[in-house]
Amino acid sequence: MTEPTERDPLIKNASQVAPLNRSESKNGPLDISRSRRYGILAGIWSATFLSVVFPSISSDFNKSNQASWLGTSYLLAICTFTPLYGRLSNVLGRRGANQIAVILAGVGTLACGLSNSMELLIAARFLAGLGGGGIFTTASIITSDMYSIRSRGLTQGIASVFNGLGMGLGGPVGGLISDWIGWRWAFLIQMPLFFVSLGLTQYNLHYVTPGKSKSAKEVLKRIDYGGSFTLLMAVGSILVFLSTRYNEERPWKDTSVIVPLVLAGLFAIAFVLVELFLAPEPVLAPFLLKQKIPVLIGLSNYLVALCNFTVMYFFPMWFQTVALTSAATAGLHLMPNSVSMSCGSMFAGWMMHRTGRYKMINLIFGCFPFIGALLITFMKEDSPPTQLWLSIIPLGFGNAVVLQTTLIALLAHLPESSMAVGTGFGQLFRGLGQVSGVGISSAVFQSILDRELRKRIHTPDADQMIRQIRHSARLVASLPPDIQRAAKDSYAIGLKAVFTLAACSTFLAYIIRLPVPEKALEHRPRRKRSSLAEGNSFHKPNSATDISPSTGDVNGSDEDHASAIAVRQSRPRRLSMFEDGDGLMDLEGDRIGGSARQHSTLGGSL
Repeated sequence: MTEPTERDPLIKNASQVAPLNRSESKNGPLDISRSRRYGILAGIWSATFLSVVFPSISSDFNKSNQASWLGTSYLLAICTFTPLYGRLSNVLGRRGANQIAVILAGVGTLACGLSNSMELLIAARFLAGLGGGGIFTTASIITSDMYSIRSRGLTQGIASVFNGLGMGLGGPVGGLISDWIGWRWAFLIQMPLFFVSLGLTQYNLHYVTPGKSKSAKEVLKRIDYGGSFTLLMAVGSILVFLSTRYNEERPWKDTSVIVPLVLAGLFAIAFVLVELFLAPEPVLAPFLLKQKIPVLIGLSNYLVALCNFTVMYFFPMWFQTVALTSAATAGLHLMPNSVSMSCGSMFAGWMMHRTGRYKMINLIFGCFPFIGALLITFMKEDSPPTQLWLSIIPLGFGNAVVLQTTLIALLAHLPESSMAVGTGFGQLFRGLGQVSGVGISSAVFQSILDRELRKRIHTPDADQMIRQIRHSARLVASLPPDIQRAAKDSYAIGLKAVFTLAACSTFLAYIIRLPVPEKALEHRPRRKRSSLAEGNSFHKPNSATDISPSTGDVNGSDEDHASAIAVRQSRPRRLSMFEDGDGLMDLEGDRIGGSARQHSTLGGSL
């Protein structure tokens, strides 16, 4: 062995020495390996597979009149708290926000399985909804991080297969489990999936997103508590009003009707004021409300979700009350909808990935939901089986295409720094539509059903009989022939009204989407100057002209430059985006990964 000389390097193979700063070994979302990317996708998608709600649960507690709140409480939580996850993904990191959502959903699902009262079960469903909406939002944000705008549609389409399977299999499989070993196990059996999701994201989700880290105290200050609370109270009060006025048939002058209606108006005004003037980082970003594309897509999302949930909530009821099938058979009629939604999402994603366009797909297939809603509206007892089983397919396929293309359209017209906030913005309108699809359609249905039953039933105990028929769809099959005929006809008229409402909402959504312009989708990811590429120095633009707000590319057009200046001047508050030259916007730093926590180093803390 020869002695070293002064010409020999002190370190013979520097590439084998671990870096002193571990953050230097952290990749950006566009630079991670394929196996790690697939591990992340498996983690976030396994959580989105979960979907179970069983109206028959209420029979164990003898409180069937509260059964509707099992679904409504879940949707209420999704509607009011999902927008927060766009912010949390910025200030806590992608992994932190996703795991909070999964933990909340898991704890809520566990509490559902262990509930010993209807009130506790409703509260547990609300807790599960706090995480359920966040799972979908964070999954969408993480996917947007890792793929180019042109590839996101295809990836989101694959994700929708898991969503569709969860929706399609949740009812039938859960019903079998409920019949075999009890409804509690339909919730408890989901718990392993939550642990699988947490384990996969904990191991794989460590990519770096550039920006500036904040302390836990600063993170808590940036959450819009006022906006979330006022939105929760406004939507919740509306649902209470609809329930007391139309489901419980209380008169307008009743205090239980007047008070929630007044509170809904007051809290709605308070929400707007908080978002516009008080919240440091509002859940409903005001600058998005000033832009045409986000507003149009938000309104479309609302109407599409209203149509979806109106049909999903009442479609099985038609088969129970008009066709007099069993509850299990009625639920199976939703399977074609789930399959068609999965196929529609995959088709839209593949077409956008192949062509780089979304508007023509939306124009052609965006009319399918209206056609499907019309086919459903005109169903009759003697309709052929093909109409009864297949009429829902155009609706599911078309709505899936619409939701996929509008999401990509929204992201394509926002700067990279607004992806998380923009995703939460779109989810807020979808959540409002979901709640409206159950609440408004239920009010319309119950009002018409009560009117039609009173026209047809004139027995001495008519009031009690009508109340029982309205509150129990299962009762129709066991009624005497003459009363059964009256109930079937009344249900048919009421259900036709809500299906017409769904058709009108999806047609209006189609009209609203027409002005959304086409924009070519980038085929290659826009690589940010991340820590890996630039030696951990994140580029900060010196002026509004450095980055185009619509594309994120250097040297944008004059129109883009003017838009950037206008946006900056109109938002003095921080909006949880990328660090800019003025230091007004920030998110997790280049020294933190998906967990939004600083990494320790060999030489000490960073």
